[in-house]
Amino acid sequence: MAGRFGRDVGVCMKLVERTIERAQARGAELVVFPESALGGYLFETKLPSLHPPVAPPPTIDVYGEEMARLAHVAGPTVVCVGYTEAAPDGLYSSAVCLNGDGVLGHHRKVHLPPGERASFSAGEEFAAFDTPLGRMGMMICYDKVFPEAARALALDGAGIIASLSAWPACRTEPASWTRRDREVRHFNLLDQARALENQVVWVSANQSGRLGSLRFPGHAKVVDPDGRVLSSTGSRPGMALARVDALRAIDPPRSEFSHLADRRPQAYGLPTPVALPTAAGI
Repeated sequence: MAGRFGRDVGVCMKLVERTIERAQARGAELVVFPESALGGYLFETKLPSLHPPVAPPPTIDVYGEEMARLAHVAGPTVVCVGYTEAAPDGLYSSAVCLNGDGVLGHHRKVHLPPGERASFSAGEEFAAFDTPLGRMGMMICYDKVFPEAARALALDGAGIIASLSAWPACRTEPASWTRRDREVRHFNLLDQARALENQVVWVSANQSGRLGSLRFPGHAKVVDPDGRVLSSTGSRPGMALARVDALRAIDPPRSEFSHLADRRPQAYGLPTPVALPTAAGI
């Protein structure tokens, strides 16, 4: 889904619960929410009108009261939701997958853009997990820029990948129309490319609306293993609903050309890393 989620955890919880109930009424078996859906994303780090600097979003325990409450509402529905996690070694932008049985999967954002590195620690792995809908994986926002992330999940057996984002529109070259925005174009291209190259069902969620000077464009969508967008919210908040059997959807394309089976890892030799320039902002 695409929606605006602010800093009030109670308000966010109610929005998430209402959305789950509406999705269930329409037959949804999987509901994916954006990054930081419980408690909101960071304000832009360089926002001169905010004094003193805004504190990080409120943190939530993956096995705490809020998640138990969501598991109860989810029942048989598989739900993926983003939140800020407190750990002994720092804060993480995290995602949890759950249903009425409890936590099914957990992911900490691995790839942090420059603007998040002062606030969050980086996760260390991508791992698929089993659900009633089949084997799944999750990633968060900037993770999807890196093809190795989705490939690691696909090789671990994921037939569905949930991508939870707080992906803003471009700030350096803002476009008058959302559909012409550079960052929106990147967001949409990556969703389709990752689904196609790994032959998986790709479910993408994003924040919408404004937070500080950040403008989030939505564009939640469901993409099939052939790279076709089955449903999209466009720039509007709401749900992108699609009827797809993930277990059956991945078989036809993989039986014709299996991108995973046809790999030649021995030919990809990893080059010696070279010094690369460091970005200055998000």
